[in-house]
Amino acid sequence: MADVLGPVVEFIHSTKVLEQVQEVQVKALFTNPYFLIPFLALMIWWIYRLAVRNLVFTGVVIGLWLFSGSRFAQDFIVEGELQLSKVLPVAGVGIAAVAIIVYMLFIRSD
Repeated sequence: MADVLGPVVEFIHSTKVLEQVQEVQVKALFTNPYFLIPFLALMIWWIYRLAVRNLVFTGVVIGLWLFSGSRFAQDFIVEGELQLSKVLPVAGVGIAAVAIIVYMLFIRSD
């Protein structure tokens, strides 16, 4: 398995994708017309098609992205040490996201 994932991990590190994702400016992203117009068009199309599952998945991804950039999640590890008081809420958010996805995929099938 390491033979398959080794080149992928090396590619991700060489292109600095993780650093680029961490440096995203949310306000600038959602005021940029080159992002906002296609994003809104996709949301309107999904509403027109009544694609509730796609809308929920998009909401979960955006919510997790915003939560991971919040001050609460940023203070999860301070000076290399895990803050035990924040483990349960962060785990709760992750479990809630997984529960929503499992519900939408398996329990509430269209």
